[in-house]
Amino acid sequence: MTSKASVRKPSLTRGRAATATRPDAAQTNGGGEPLVVYFDDIRLVRDLLGDYDANLAVLEDRLGISATVNGNAVALRGPDEACAAAKAVLEQLYGRLAQGEMIGAGEVVGAIRHARVTETNDDGAPDAKAQQIRTRKRLITARTPAQSAYLESLQRNDLVFATGPAGTGKTYLAVAFAAACLEAGRCDRLILSRPAVEAGERLGFLPGDMREKVDPYLRPLYDALYDVLAPERVERGLDTGVIEIAPLAFMRGRTLSHAMIILDEAQNCTAVQLKMFLTRIGEGSKMIVTGDPTQVDLPPGKDSGLNDAIEILRGIDEIGHIAFSKSDVVRRELVGRIVEAYEAAPNEQAAATPAPKTGENA
Repeated sequence: MTSKASVRKPSLTRGRAATATRPDAAQTNGGGEPLVVYFDDIRLVRDLLGDYDANLAVLEDRLGISATVNGNAVALRGPDEACAAAKAVLEQLYGRLAQGEMIGAGEVVGAIRHARVTETNDDGAPDAKAQQIRTRKRLITARTPAQSAYLESLQRNDLVFATGPAGTGKTYLAVAFAAACLEAGRCDRLILSRPAVEAGERLGFLPGDMREKVDPYLRPLYDALYDVLAPERVERGLDTGVIEIAPLAFMRGRTLSHAMIILDEAQNCTAVQLKMFLTRIGEGSKMIVTGDPTQVDLPPGKDSGLNDAIEILRGIDEIGHIAFSKSDVVRRELVGRIVEAYEAAPNEQAAATPAPKTGENA
């Protein structure tokens, strides 16, 4: 870590919190000496704090502390545990800036999430370290502990299921991990697949050749690829077959060896389809299966096979399962609130429905 060790110093008088100090935070430690964190590079400190100290404001709001900035030092006031967590977050984010990563409000929230749930070190400071993926285009850092567990599971296991609501990074991290493996020479090719199932609509016949017909269904995979790899790398990979994006129906009868294989939207696979896909994995390959069991678009009479596959394969070595929840939504906080509202709706409706009277048909 490039930042210096913090020490206790008298209160600083300049900076954001000099005009926006939280009385409740200051009263928690009786107005005692703040915890001061020093950094070496003032240019990185400006990026760390964000435009108009926006990143620092997120830290204050989430941890219930006040912060005062004076040059390359940040003084933290509030409960001891919250200040220790804030110090760990600031130092981790500063280190990520030193590695060339861009820091915004989302990265601050992610670092806070890690700091709140991870175990403490011997010195009592939270361990806020998050797992990372590096491609030539960018460095990607897990924003929640579940995302860190996801990346660790991908390293350990040859087959990983990732389930949970939209916006938790299931597909994006899978594609980023696969792209990093390709660039590092850990696999020979990427194979990305989705079932060609429409989300409650019937679009009819689509014009064009086979690729033009299936591309609309596979667009989320393209979006993730272009975000983690240079465009020319993606185009060259698609042209040479090193990167293959294909609908699920094209997988039958194949053996996929020395490849990173991703099946997205697996909740729209039947049990037969999913069994077919899972048995395609060959020597030297890893497979990642992602899906949201609450958003099944299969036609009436067809059941999703995703949950059944997870239960059948539970306990087998080299197979992992990461279950994300609404607290892991990183797309934006509004998405998390939408997911939470939909989860609560059935319970609220059931509670509001009057029980049938005695003698009535239930």
